[in-house]
Amino acid sequence: MSRPPAPLPRLHRWRSNVIQIPAFLVCTAFFGSIALAVSLFDKTGRAQHRIARLWARFSVLISGSRLTVRGAERLTKHPVAVFAANHTSYMDTPVVFASLPFPFRILAKKELWSLPFIGWYLNRSGQIPVDTTNAHATLSSLGAGVRALRAGMPLFVFPEGSRTPTGEMQPFLSGAAYLAIRAQVPLIPIALDGVYDLLPIHTRHFYPGPLSLTVGEPISTRGMSLRQSDELTAQLRATIEALQTPRDAGSSQAPAKVLA
Repeated sequence: MSRPPAPLPRLHRWRSNVIQIPAFLVCTAFFGSIALAVSLFDKTGRAQHRIARLWARFSVLISGSRLTVRGAERLTKHPVAVFAANHTSYMDTPVVFASLPFPFRILAKKELWSLPFIGWYLNRSGQIPVDTTNAHATLSSLGAGVRALRAGMPLFVFPEGSRTPTGEMQPFLSGAAYLAIRAQVPLIPIALDGVYDLLPIHTRHFYPGPLSLTVGEPISTRGMSLRQSDELTAQLRATIEALQTPRDAGSSQAPAKVLA
C-alpha cells in the first residue's frame, strides 16, 4: 500500500467529514454508554470486553478497511503474557481490540482518561493509566501492571509511548520488558501495518486500505533479571521491525485470518 497523497483527494476528505467521523463518534458513544451501564453489574470486565470488541470491529468497518490477523494461533499460546506493538495511529486501539480474542488490560497514557466515553470506559473496565510526570509515578503505574499480570490478566503495551509522527518506529521505552521480567511471563511482539496510512497523526481524515496485525513468537523471560530490560527491549523492537510487511510485498507471508 502506498502512502496517502497530501493533500488527500477531496472525495476522501468529504467522506471522512460527512460519513466516517460522525459514524465513528456515534459508534463510540453508543458502545461506550452500553459498556458503562454493563459495568454496574459485571465486575469481571468480560462483558465490557465483548462490547469493546464489537465497538472495535464496527470502527474498523466504518473506516472502510479490511483487517487481517497473521499468526493468530500465537495469541493463545500463553494464558498470561505482555503483548507489545508499534504505535502508529489512534486506530491502533480498535485494531488491537478487534484482534485479541480474550480479555486483557491495556496500559495507556493517563491523559486518555479525561476523554468522554473512551476515558470512562478505560476507568470502569480496569485499564491501567501510566503517569509519565516523573520516574516515581511511572514506576508506580508499572507496579499496577505487574500486579495485574500476577493475578492472571494479560497486558497490552505500546512501548513507543506515543504515536509515530512519520510512520517509522520510534525508540522503545523499557516498560514492556520491565513488566514481563518482573512477572516472569512471556513478551509477545506484535506488528501493526497499514494503520498509520489509515489515520496518520497529522490528520483527521481516513485513507482506507489493508490493515494487518502480525503476531510473532513469544519471547521467554524466564530467569531474566531487570538488568536485562534494555537488552530485552532491543530484542522486542528488532522483532517487531522484522515482522512488519515491506511496503512492496504481498500478503502471503503467513497464514492469515481476515476479521473485517
